[in-house]
Amino acid sequence: MTSLRTRDIIALGFMTFALFIGAGNIIFPPIVAQQAGEHVWLAAFGFLITAVGLPVITIMALSRVEGSIQNLSSPLGKVASLILTIACYLTVGPLFATPRTATVSYEIGFSSYFGTSSSSLLIYSAIYFTVVMLVSLYPNKLLDTIGHFLAPLKIASLAVLGIAAFAIPSGFIPPAINNYVAAPISEGFVNGYLTMDTLGALVFGIVIIHAIHSRGVTDKKLVTKYAVIASLISGVGLTLVYLSLFKLGVGSHEAAPNAANGAIILHAYVQHAFGDIGSLFLTGMIFLACMVTAIGLTCACAEYFSELTKIPYKILVFILIGFSFIISNLGLTKLIAVSVPVLSTIYPPAIVVILLSFFWKFFNKPSHVVAPVTAVAFLFGVMDGMKVAGFDHYLPAAIEYLPLNAQNLAWLIPSSIVLIIAIIIDKVRK
Repeated sequence: MTSLRTRDIIALGFMTFALFIGAGNIIFPPIVAQQAGEHVWLAAFGFLITAVGLPVITIMALSRVEGSIQNLSSPLGKVASLILTIACYLTVGPLFATPRTATVSYEIGFSSYFGTSSSSLLIYSAIYFTVVMLVSLYPNKLLDTIGHFLAPLKIASLAVLGIAAFAIPSGFIPPAINNYVAAPISEGFVNGYLTMDTLGALVFGIVIIHAIHSRGVTDKKLVTKYAVIASLISGVGLTLVYLSLFKLGVGSHEAAPNAANGAIILHAYVQHAFGDIGSLFLTGMIFLACMVTAIGLTCACAEYFSELTKIPYKILVFILIGFSFIISNLGLTKLIAVSVPVLSTIYPPAIVVILLSFFWKFFNKPSHVVAPVTAVAFLFGVMDGMKVAGFDHYLPAAIEYLPLNAQNLAWLIPSSIVLIIAIIIDKVRK
């Protein structure tokens, strides 16, 4: 029975961490921190639940079902499970997350050198996705290319930024604004959606399992064990990165007052802390961070759609990269504006499926519990998505009076009530 060496286990953990740390992970904590102001650590607590806790739990859940979202969501039935799986892969793949890695890395790192014209972004994204494609064509070498080489570089650069954030004294801390005044925890919780880490974890599960298999490990218990260790290593790394970015953001008001997004804060802060050398450092760090995530997402999506459609893996890599290239040229602002309603819709049912997967063995028939709760979470997720998209005038007026509606968490209490009812019925009917 083959087992992983300690060196490979650490590399696997680094690879998992590196796959997560991409565009959203770096740009969202600073803007949350600046807007939360004096309530920054309450907002950080809520943010860490969805941006660290849920992704770690997701990898653990997937390690028990061979890394497959479809296996994880099987109690929903074949059609619903397939729809959820495809939605997750497309969202964190060619529709939103993968294109966002290119636009964010350009806007933060390269726009100050090459300008903000559409032609500059077009040339940059063409070069960027060519490199992503070349690495993605060889998924069996990911543990070597990412785990042993790119991930350590990425971690070292993030460590420099994190140490600087804590070493340089904070400036003026402004009062909280918007929803951070009254509900900083729930606002942080919902903003954690934007990192796409939980949906990313659903997709990366298969990449991590394949990386373990590439070293000859086939025993299911060992595969689960190594995946859990990798998720815990990545969870510790994510927490440290986020805490340093929150510290950076809360003290950034003087360098970037009332910033429109986290990219502006990061650029201004690094320029303030390190000067022109800092700008070059930030460019390299963001490029590396985004590229590793893009490679992981492309590999995972190509693996899944190859199994689903029987189209060869390498052809799908070309197709997915082509879509990502086209969509990335819409620009960061449009991408974020479109992705927020979609994420508000998908996250609630995804969270329900992930959490309930740990309790299947306690249900007589898991589908009779998981399916109705997920359906309710999805229904309220659609309402949240419509509200975020500005279509709330189409919703019934009674929605406004639901508990936690103002925090975009209206799905939580109805889903919990349906869960209790479904468990009682499941136990009574046997």
